[in-house]
Amino acid sequence: MTIRMELGERSYPIYLESGALGKAGELFDLRRRVLIVTDGGVPPEYARTVAKAAEDPVLVTVPAGEGSKSFDKLEELLGAMLEHGFTRHDCAVAVGGGVVGDLTGFAASLYMRGIDFYNIPTTLLSEVDSSIGGKTAVDFRGTKNTVGTFWQPKAVLIDPAALATLPRRQLSAGMAEALKMSLTSDAEFFRVFEEEDPFLCLPRVIEGALRIKKAVVEADEREAGFRKILNFGHTLGHAIESVLSPDLLHGECVALGMLPMCSEALRRRLIPIYEKLSLPSSVSAPSSAIREAMLHDKKSGKGGIDAVFVDEPGTCRIGTESADALIQRYESVFGRKR
Repeated sequence: MTIRMELGERSYPIYLESGALGKAGELFDLRRRVLIVTDGGVPPEYARTVAKAAEDPVLVTVPAGEGSKSFDKLEELLGAMLEHGFTRHDCAVAVGGGVVGDLTGFAASLYMRGIDFYNIPTTLLSEVDSSIGGKTAVDFRGTKNTVGTFWQPKAVLIDPAALATLPRRQLSAGMAEALKMSLTSDAEFFRVFEEEDPFLCLPRVIEGALRIKKAVVEADEREAGFRKILNFGHTLGHAIESVLSPDLLHGECVALGMLPMCSEALRRRLIPIYEKLSLPSSVSAPSSAIREAMLHDKKSGKGGIDAVFVDEPGTCRIGTESADALIQRYESVFGRKR
């Protein structure tokens, strides 16, 4: 199946097919120098498959984890391209999760003022969310995604078979992002999580989430307004992640961040879903630390902090609240923790 992101001259195909990884040479233009970036947690044969299809591959493996979204690793990728004589006509391919995709895409956007970038996500979280849309970034001074660019990929290859080696906890974290999409945009899609076992219909979950994100990005590529709905759960979630990473995964933090932003009635419906998906529904991070982390978030401004609220599945609203008001929400769900 091919889903096409329609962004004018920046449009690109999203290939969703089991076994598609083996077709990377057919689906991507790799007849040139190709920087292939992966991490130590990804089965090495995935990157090797891409390297075999490339005319002149350069393979870089970074450590697994959020720590690789750093200026040091960005410099390493840029240095590898410079050392191997990459030109503006060459490309970079990410083979891994959201960290690898964000880092590689950022490097591609900077080298020679921008080279082609291809993305092969290998985690459920990156397959349903970060692999498309063009956001790239590294973390800076303890704050997530502070420095980055919008740089759309030339194509994205999503192979559900690549998830076979993924630990169950990583699958659960990815489900949180797909659940987020359903809550903001598609009540019918939400029923998959409430009434079925999403783990038994992964391709349907991936496609459903991709189609929602595609529509949102096409309507608001640079997050001028509407695209902010994709931040549901992230206002408090990023703060929780800043405080508790690496003990909690990104998707787990987003799941926690959604609960205070829901109506009480919806929250009661979400708790059984969290149990089914093995997602946390309580957190022990101190309120003071969460507040401090929120104030450093890029969504924070003079008028307050941008946030997304959901009262019923399939609908949402974007608003601005003070840090104090958001902390009250946090404490009302998770208790007062100083």
